[in-house]
Amino acid sequence: MSSTPPSCTVEFRARYAETDQMGIIYHANYLPWCEIGRTELIRRLWRSYADLEAEGVLLAVTEVNLRYHASAKYDDRVRVVTTLGAVRSRGVSFDYEILRVDGDETKRLVTARTDLIAIDRGGTPVRLPTSLVEAFRNGVTVEQG
Repeated sequence: MSSTPPSCTVEFRARYAETDQMGIIYHANYLPWCEIGRTELIRRLWRSYADLEAEGVLLAVTEVNLRYHASAKYDDRVRVVTTLGAVRSRGVSFDYEILRVDGDETKRLVTARTDLIAIDRGGTPVRLPTSLVEAFRNGVTVEQG
């Protein structure tokens, strides 16, 4: 892998449906935000996650770690920075930093990590496609418009 792990950034607004009764983003809703970042990084490095599934390979989450630093609220502008962690023949890990963006200022909301293993549709561990492993190890992202 290159000396600097590949990463990508996505931004969006926190949706009302993601809040609790206090108007704060419900804690479990940060996981789908990680998924948004992870699938976008895979797309920028290789192809879409749907293409991976079409090859018969699924990525099953084996471990998740989230650390909450501050809360997001409805309509906050959110930035998810996803960085490729370890790459193995059958698994991969990703690191995330979720930030609130207000003009030029950012506030860290959550740091997270997910570990995933490649499985077939029957749940048996399999190797990641060679082209995906090579894309991960080459670590060059292509910004999509």
